[in-house]
Amino acid sequence: MRRLLTAASVLLPLAAAGGAAHPAGDAPAGDAVQRGAYIFNAAGCLGCHTDVKGGGQPLAGGRALATPFGTFHTPNITPDPVTGIGRWSDADFIRALREGVRPDGAALFPAFPYAAYTRMTDRDLLDLKAYLFSRPAVAAPNKPHDLTPPFSWRFLLPVWQWLYLTPGPVPDDPAKPAAWNRGRYLVDAQGHCAECHSPRTLLGGLDADRYLAGNPDGPDGDKVPGITGAKGKGGVGGWSDGDLTLFLETGLTPEGDVAGGAMGEVVRNTTSKLTADDRAAIVAYLKTVPAKE
Repeated sequence: MRRLLTAASVLLPLAAAGGAAHPAGDAPAGDAVQRGAYIFNAAGCLGCHTDVKGGGQPLAGGRALATPFGTFHTPNITPDPVTGIGRWSDADFIRALREGVRPDGAALFPAFPYAAYTRMTDRDLLDLKAYLFSRPAVAAPNKPHDLTPPFSWRFLLPVWQWLYLTPGPVPDDPAKPAAWNRGRYLVDAQGHCAECHSPRTLLGGLDADRYLAGNPDGPDGDKVPGITGAKGKGGVGGWSDGDLTLFLETGLTPEGDVAGGAMGEVVRNTTSKLTADDRAAIVAYLKTVPAKE
C-alpha cells in the first residue's frame, strides 16, 4: 500500500491507559507519576526529545527539526541537573510551558509549542513534571540551533510572544458536551495539533484564519495535510467517525493507505494507545472544525 501523511511531526499525539472517560483537563486516575506518564504521551514528548536516528538516549534531546526559519535541535529534558532540567522548580516548569520563559528569564523559541501547552491545567503540568523527573537522568549537552537572522535573535522573542501567545488555560465551553471539550483539550492543548497542521505567518505565528487547514511548509520540509471538516484532500470531512477513529488506532485511511514517516511513528507510539473514549472525543471535536479548503 502507498505510504502517505508523512508530513506531520504530530497529529493528535495522544496516548492513554484504561477505558474510562475523564474530564477535559484531567489525566486518568493514579498518582502524579502515573498521570504524568499519560500526559507525557499525550504531549508527544518522546519523539521530539529523542534523537533516535543518532542513537540518542530517551529524552536527552539532539533531534534536528528543520523549519523554514532554520534548524532547531531539541533540548535535553531528563532530570540531569547540569545538561537537563533537574534543577527546575515547579514554578520554573510551569512558567516555561505557560509563558515560554526559561528559569534564567530568557524567552524560549516557539519551536517548543508552549503556545499550545499554555492551555494545559496546572495539575497536568505538574504531573508531567513528576513523570519527567522519574526518568533516568542523562548527561547530554544541548546542541545549538542553526537559525538565520532575525529568527536567531532571542531578544526579539518577547515581541513574538506579545503577538501570538495568550497565556493561561482555556476553560471548558459550558454550551458544549463533555466529549467535545475533552477533544478540544487534547487537540489544542496537549496534542498541539495546530502547531503542525496550521500554516504560519511570515513571523512564524500560527495563521488563526487557517486553523488546522494544513501547512505546505511543515517540519523537515514536509507538507502537512489539513484536518478540518473539508472534504477531499483538504480535510477529513468525507471520513466517517469510524474512518477517523480507525486511522487514529491503526494508521489506515478509508482508501486503504497507511500513515508513514513521522505520522506513522505517531500512530505506532501514541494514537494507537488511545482509549476508545478519547478517540471518540477527538472525532467529536474535529468534526465541528469549520471546513477550510
